[in-house]
Amino acid sequence: MSDGGESGGGEGAQLLRTRQTPLVTRVYQLLLAQISAGDFQPDERLPGENDLAARFQVSRPVVREALKRLRNDGLIYSRQGAGSFVRIAAEESQPVLGYAPVETIADIQRCYEFRLTIEPDHAYHAALRWNDAALDRIAAALSLMDDATRAHRHREDADYAFHTAIAEATNNHYYMSSMQALKDHIAVGMKFHGVSLMGPSSGLTGVYDEHRGIFDAIRQRDGETARARMRKHLEGSRDRVFEGRALDLSL
Repeated sequence: MSDGGESGGGEGAQLLRTRQTPLVTRVYQLLLAQISAGDFQPDERLPGENDLAARFQVSRPVVREALKRLRNDGLIYSRQGAGSFVRIAAEESQPVLGYAPVETIADIQRCYEFRLTIEPDHAYHAALRWNDAALDRIAAALSLMDDATRAHRHREDADYAFHTAIAEATNNHYYMSSMQALKDHIAVGMKFHGVSLMGPSSGLTGVYDEHRGIFDAIRQRDGETARARMRKHLEGSRDRVFEGRALDLSL
């Protein structure tokens, strides 16, 4: 199958082109981010090549080369006939990105401030670029949030999964890597946000509706509305945590 270059060079030339393609780098970065974030545990089997190819919407040779790079980096190993497995724990691997840990209430506000600079664009690009598998992952996270809301609970894991699924749907590994690196930081803010939603006048239903609205705009490929709804949701989340009284970060 031609990739648009000149014919000739044989199998070796085609393999070289595969190794150099940005798709290999994207798959490599996404898997690296997931391993670094602890989504796969030591000795846990990674999905098969066919599953990964379908998930990332690439060919099997692209997946195979990305896995080879992970093996060369010492992050995974192969068992003949069994597949690829994670070699080391997330804390032993090199982080994709490094951010200072959350130590103060002001850091929670800083995290919201940073998220507001990237996540509205996640929603915008996800609306323009999603494929069926990516939309299914957003919908699955939303379904978990729906179940939790009906049970009068807030699930930080489902909330985070919703936001990271949107980042993944952008088909931009820089966005996904940033969300993985921020996982612990976002979790702190989401925990505080969950507490703010409980009580006699619960805000759980309203927050679920905000997420549903973001999903609907993405599904309809309405990028501008998705971006606006994500911004409004994050601003609302921040204001609920801080009860509308932002801290002065100049001090």
